[in-house]
Amino acid sequence: MSASDQNGKTSRGHQEAVSYAVGHRIRVEILAALHEGSASAKELARRVRQPLSTVTHHVGELLEAGSIQVERTEKVRSVDQRFYAVPAHWYVSDRGMREETEEERQESCRVILEAMVAEALAGFWAGKLTSDPRVFLTWTWFNVDPQGREEIADEQLRSWKRLEEIEAAAAARCARSGTATTSVQVSSVGFERARSVPNPPCVPHR
Repeated sequence: MSASDQNGKTSRGHQEAVSYAVGHRIRVEILAALHEGSASAKELARRVRQPLSTVTHHVGELLEAGSIQVERTEKVRSVDQRFYAVPAHWYVSDRGMREETEEERQESCRVILEAMVAEALAGFWAGKLTSDPRVFLTWTWFNVDPQGREEIADEQLRSWKRLEEIEAAAAARCARSGTATTSVQVSSVGFERARSVPNPPCVPHR
C-alpha cells in the first residue's frame, strides 16, 4: 500500500476505506466533528476530548485512507499547521451517478456512507437516538418490478426536496424569533440489494 499525499489520495480501496474509517470510535468522532467544518489536530482533540497524540495518530490514519484531506496550511508561531476537512460530497442523485465515472461513483459512495455511519454512531453514543422523542428508525427491502424501482427513486427525491423546504422555512422562523436551531440527522439510501430473496422479514411498524 502506498502512502497518501496531503490531499488524502491513497491506493486503499474505497470499500476498505469505509470499513477502516468507521471501525474505530475515535475515527468516527473525528469524522463527525469535521462535518461541522475544517479543524486542526489540536482543535479536533478539543472537540472529541481526546489527547492530541491520540487524535494526531487517527488523523494520520484517516488521511492515508483518503477519508479526510488537508484543506489548508497556516503558519502558527512559525510552524506550519494543517487544517483537515472531509470531502464536500453530500448528495448524489441517480442522474448524478449516471454522469460520473466508475471511480467517481466509488468515491461518492465512500464519502456519503462514511458520513452516514459516523453520524449515526456518534448520535447513538451520545444518547441522541434514544432520547429524541421524535426519533425515526427503520430499514427493510422491497421487492419490486422496474416501474416500482423508478417510483421508489422518485419518492425519495421528492422527500428530500421537501426536507430542504422544511429547513428553509425553519431558518426563516428562527431568524424572526431568535430561536436556536437543532441539528437533526437525516439519511436516505436506495439501492439494489446485494442478495435477492422473495420476501423481506416481516417487522411490524411501531
